[in-house]
Amino acid sequence: MKKVFVNGYGSIGSRITQFIAGDSDVELIGIGKYSLDDKVSDAISRGFGVYVPKNKLEQFKNFKISGTIEDALEKCDLVIDAAPGGNGYINKKNLYEPKNVRAIFQGGEKITGENAVADVIFNSRANYVEAFDKKYVMQGSCNVTGMGRILQPLKEKYGKKIKRFDATLIRRWADLEDSKTEVKDSIEWTRKPHHNDDVKSYMGKDTPLFIRAFKVPTRQMHVHSMDIRFNETVPSSPEILDLFKNEYGVAILYTAKGTKDIRDFAETTKFSFKDTNMIHIHADMLEVQDDIVKITYSDDQTGIVVPENHLLMQAMLFKRNKNDAFKHTEDLFHMEEKKKILEEHFSMK
Repeated sequence: MKKVFVNGYGSIGSRITQFIAGDSDVELIGIGKYSLDDKVSDAISRGFGVYVPKNKLEQFKNFKISGTIEDALEKCDLVIDAAPGGNGYINKKNLYEPKNVRAIFQGGEKITGENAVADVIFNSRANYVEAFDKKYVMQGSCNVTGMGRILQPLKEKYGKKIKRFDATLIRRWADLEDSKTEVKDSIEWTRKPHHNDDVKSYMGKDTPLFIRAFKVPTRQMHVHSMDIRFNETVPSSPEILDLFKNEYGVAILYTAKGTKDIRDFAETTKFSFKDTNMIHIHADMLEVQDDIVKITYSDDQTGIVVPENHLLMQAMLFKRNKNDAFKHTEDLFHMEEKKKILEEHFSMK
């Protein structure tokens, strides 16, 4: 049985760990923890082994620690790095390369330049098999992951009929659990957002994609507003919605008032972490105007990358057939059930 270690137990690491723990195909060695906080007790209470840096063992002496980070790496076949952005590269150089262990990195790292953690960004909808023989792979950020679920079906259906994609990303300021980051009363913009190059890394550098990014004072998801300009006859709104009807991890909603409306409903249904793990096309905002299709969809920030990590893990560890991998992920995440519940609640009245 393959052994997996999750190095980090924050917003992403805690989610990944709790789902992987239920996967009978792998053995979860445990999690890496670098700071003393409530999540140490949380991990231990859930039965997860907690591993810490060797030079911090004394700080954790009041907890039942399973060993050092280095101890965990000696045992594992794959590490899922869930460190804050930029620390993944440090971990790669100081830990994973010396131990010759394969690793998955999260969005916030780089795939180009001297601080690159990998040479490919994974998107299950676009390049699943490309991860098979890779030692290091970066999982795309939530925005980058969500865009693949929209762009790839459009590319497959319409191809060269599409002239360009213009997207405005309206990003949440901080995650729900991130109490350290102040949500400022300000709208800020990003010059040359990384999302453009990140998406093109798996969609193809010739993809006519142009992105603007803004950060707004909320913790409740991201929203993308995308204009798709066509060279030829523009598809109708029903045709566009039909294209996404059976897409995995895509829900079509009609009556949601906003992102908090979706999260509040998710909480009433007891979705894990209030996550839907998908994007939500807001059908009431879909418009066709002249040669442009206008799509608005919300992106479940941290939640969307968790099943993606599970799919990537299967590709790297088992080279599993894509359809079988999706089925296995569905067994753990129940995204089809979530999609049905969401679409029924936010259906057209």
